Amino acid sequence: MSNIKHLLELTVERNASDLHAINGIPPTLRIEGQLHPVPNEAVSTPDTIYSYLKEILSTEMLERLVVNKEIDFSLAFSEKARFRVNAYSTKGSFAISFRKIPLEIPEIDSLGLPKILHSFTSLRQGFILVTGPTGHGKSTTIAAVLDEINHTRETHIITIEDPIEFIFKSQKSIISQREMGVDTHSWQIALRSVLREDPDVVLVGEMRDYETIAAALTVAETGHLVFATLHTNSAAQTIDRIVDVFPDEQQEQVRLQLSNVIEAVFSMRLVPGTTGNRVVAYEMMLGSPAIKTAIRDGKTHQIDNILQTSQEIGMNTLEVSLASLIKSGKVNLETAQSYSLRPEELNRLIRSAR
Repeated sequence: MSNIKHLLELTVERNASDLHAINGIPPTLRIEGQLHPVPNEAVSTPDTIYSYLKEILSTEMLERLVVNKEIDFSLAFSEKARFRVNAYSTKGSFAISFRKIPLEIPEIDSLGLPKILHSFTSLRQGFILVTGPTGHGKSTTIAAVLDEINHTRETHIITIEDPIEFIFKSQKSIISQREMGVDTHSWQIALRSVLREDPDVVLVGEMRDYETIAAALTVAETGHLVFATLHTNSAAQTIDRIVDVFPDEQQEQVRLQLSNVIEAVFSMRLVPGTTGNRVVAYEMMLGSPAIKTAIRDGKTHQIDNILQTSQEIGMNTLEVSLASLIKSGKVNLETAQSYSLRPEELNRLIRSAR
């Protein structure tokens, strides 16, 4: 049986994004989106996993896990990497999920992201949402944008995270990173306090509920640049999700607030490429007058059409992005179709490009 240090070293060496320790299966790595059991490792038992937890958790954190049945934390691993960790209970025994976080914050261009993300770094105020499924690069994308601000502007950047992922080093900007449970007791308290901390740029690690979304909107409304993430699949779905968490009598007001502050929704996927690596496919919605009107009037069903007809200013649908990846040979047709939200639209774009 390997100890957890050996397994984490293997995660780094094999450039895996995740490591899973679950009762009844061998330790498993996720590499370029695919799951691979660690070779020559025995099936994990409850005792094995508990021994891993004792290696990485303090007595107080272990007690919290036993009581709450789950815990989030970050783990510094030598000088090679950091990990975001979630330990949780499944069928009466514990399991652990490790997500590797690079020590160096990558640049926007090195991630294969669209050039328009550079323009976000010069904004003084507004609301920018990065959305997509878990494990598809949202945190890394925001970190790249924030670090460009850090290197190019004199600002105070405040992040509120659960847990802290990328560690920023102050350059032109000064940076305050706050971790849930360590530096603050709740998202609501942290966001209420942030306005008294003289911020220019605020990162809300995840907008999970009505109170967090309401507070984040208020921060954006008061003249700050706010970045946040949501687990949604498209720009239209993102707007609907935000509005729908509010009571019916508040939704008209929220649509008005959101239309006033929204600068962009960047919805992304990491799609398996033809060379074995993953490439970025994305939908981009910018806060144009047409988009703001559609949000304010509750006509989110019009957003997809606006994206399709506004490509000259940088907007596009996921299908346009996937069609471009197919044309350049980076992604095959079957893979693109499986990731598309509207496969018939993707097929139309491919036919028209021939």
